Amino acid sequence: MEGAGNDYVHVDAIEAPLPFPLDHASAVARRLADRHFGVGGDGLIVMTRGERAPLRMLMWNADGSRGAMCGNGLRCLARLGFERGHVRTREFDVETDSGPRSCSILASGDVRTAMGQVRCGDPRDVEVADTLVRLVPGDAGNPHAVVFVDDVEGAPVERVGAALQKHGAFPDGVNVEFVQVASRDRLLQRTFERGSGETLACGSGAVVAVEAARRHRSVDAQVVAVQLRGGTLLVCRTESGLAIEGPARTVFRGEIESPGLFR
Repeated sequence: MEGAGNDYVHVDAIEAPLPFPLDHASAVARRLADRHFGVGGDGLIVMTRGERAPLRMLMWNADGSRGAMCGNGLRCLARLGFERGHVRTREFDVETDSGPRSCSILASGDVRTAMGQVRCGDPRDVEVADTLVRLVPGDAGNPHAVVFVDDVEGAPVERVGAALQKHGAFPDGVNVEFVQVASRDRLLQRTFERGSGETLACGSGAVVAVEAARRHRSVDAQVVAVQLRGGTLLVCRTESGLAIEGPARTVFRGEIESPGLFR
């Protein structure tokens, strides 16, 4: 499934039991996410029943590392659960490692998910890859660093993004957003995701970018369009905080048989 080009292999573990133990999921994620020798994707997401919500999301990045939150992956999981009849209403909660998140299947077909508490700090300078980078640290259930640039297409996404994964300021790695402010209600963004490299979109990164732009730039609209390489997400300010809204679709369904994959 993909949301604005952010694609994940989703496994429905409600309809049928997982063919592998969860402690093997890291290795399975690396195999399945490989774009040359596997299915291909930015990672693996497993859908199960929740303890206090109808659905639960478990996710692993393409390198096998565990992820606590993924906005686009969550939106896709919400659509999958709705389409498969695992939820009976258009509004429901999904448990994540960052806490429960409310999801809505909209009449337009898009999916909206609340992103919980989004925090941003003050700008600070970090020397990395022989460059002094000014960034805004943030958190949306996973760590982020927003770098404002004048030209997002010319931003050193791979060089600086990869180098920040090894910087002492981020011992557990970090998702890095390179953001160009186009207007008070529109951002241009590219993201280097922790564990996956540059991706076509990042939902949690979009909400952190909007919050950082609200605090430290002139962005003040209630709904901000974040234009990513894979499409556009809307970041909406609601009474309970920020939410993201956008497309979520199934690219294909199937079964995979691979000797040794699940052992």
